[in-house]
Amino acid sequence: MWPLSLLDSALAPAPVLKRVARLAGAPYAHRGLHGRGRIENSRAAFEAAIARGHGIELDVQVSADGFPFVFHDYELGRLTDEQGPVADRGAAELRTIRLKGSEETIPELSEILGLVASRVPVLVELKAPDREVAVLCLAVLRALEGYRGPVGIMSFNPEVSRWFAAHAPRVARGLVVTENGRRQLRGPVERLLALWRARPDFLAYDVRDLPSRFARRARGRGLPVFTWTVRNARQAKTARANADQIIYEAA
Repeated sequence: MWPLSLLDSALAPAPVLKRVARLAGAPYAHRGLHGRGRIENSRAAFEAAIARGHGIELDVQVSADGFPFVFHDYELGRLTDEQGPVADRGAAELRTIRLKGSEETIPELSEILGLVASRVPVLVELKAPDREVAVLCLAVLRALEGYRGPVGIMSFNPEVSRWFAAHAPRVARGLVVTENGRRQLRGPVERLLALWRARPDFLAYDVRDLPSRFARRARGRGLPVFTWTVRNARQAKTARANADQIIYEAA
């Protein structure tokens, strides 16, 4: 395996430790601490996580006019009474759409960063379905300007981490990984290519795939491994043995 290790070190070197050290200090509530009347990616869910002293993992996508909003699904229907893609709506309209079962509207990333106010670490997952990531990445970078708390960006899409490596290298960046049953040749090759292209500072790994040779090798050469989404004691035990921090769901 040493040729791969050499390539890993050359194409996706270990991070500057001070850039990522503050991110591993607390477990992360997945989309905030939701449940029991608190909807995912809502202000109430984030406040609940902060009250526990836990970090926040949240999802961001961009409006039609280039503003980053905190919302997981590409379509509005599951979480609101509206229909259609989030990306087709302008910021002024998105600000008025209420989350189902809540008096809250869809929040903007800048508002949530103001709410957190550096009290806990934040992981921002950028929802980027294709290679055209510049508008989304630039919108998120602008929202992060002046923010002093521990924050990292991450995405399944390696182009996101690559963009930040080129344009904002001081922002900690992660690659989200799931093996999704793909342990044959194609899966490992795709993961290697994604790693080398992304040049991440950390991995966010599907807990269902741990232990993983790929994650173990990355961790062994200095890339922190976070794992999602931990939902029970068995997965928590797996996470303790194979990762540096968890992203969890619990009411």
